[in-house]
Amino acid sequence: MIMMPDEAITEVELSQAKTPPVSKRYSVQKRFGRFLRILGPGVVTGAADDDPSGIATYSQAGAMFGLSMAWVMPFTYPLMTAVQEACARIGAVTGKGLAAVVRTHYPKPVLYSVVGLVVFANTLNIGADIGAMAASAQLLWPQLPFATASNCICSVNARSGDLDSI
Repeated sequence: MIMMPDEAITEVELSQAKTPPVSKRYSVQKRFGRFLRILGPGVVTGAADDDPSGIATYSQAGAMFGLSMAWVMPFTYPLMTAVQEACARIGAVTGKGLAAVVRTHYPKPVLYSVVGLVVFANTLNIGADIGAMAASAQLLWPQLPFATASNCICSVNARSGDLDSI
């Protein structure tokens, strides 16, 4: 016999009780939620490369070369996919970022080298983003000097509190 807070239900009564049917809407929501959980890291990884410097680089490369460089894609795509997959698996399994994983598994000189390279790459990427935004501003206002455009972009971002995009 199973004791509930207010009543006692026998095993027979429990086995005869009907479970409420699962609605189709709940099933669809559950499947869609699972789809989003699986898709989430891929969307974040894919969107991470859509920064201003990337868009400017892709636009310039497309304008210069058109489809003449398309032959490179079958060779570079599997390599890019493998790197993204390895990074996603390391993050999913450990729940840590690159620096934390390197810190736990490698000596300090390797950690300092990796962190130094990441800081250097991020600094260059920020500079390229500011340059691409300034070049985009010059497309809208051709008479605006490049240095003025980049300073305006930095000051607007700093004032709005969006320091991640600087």
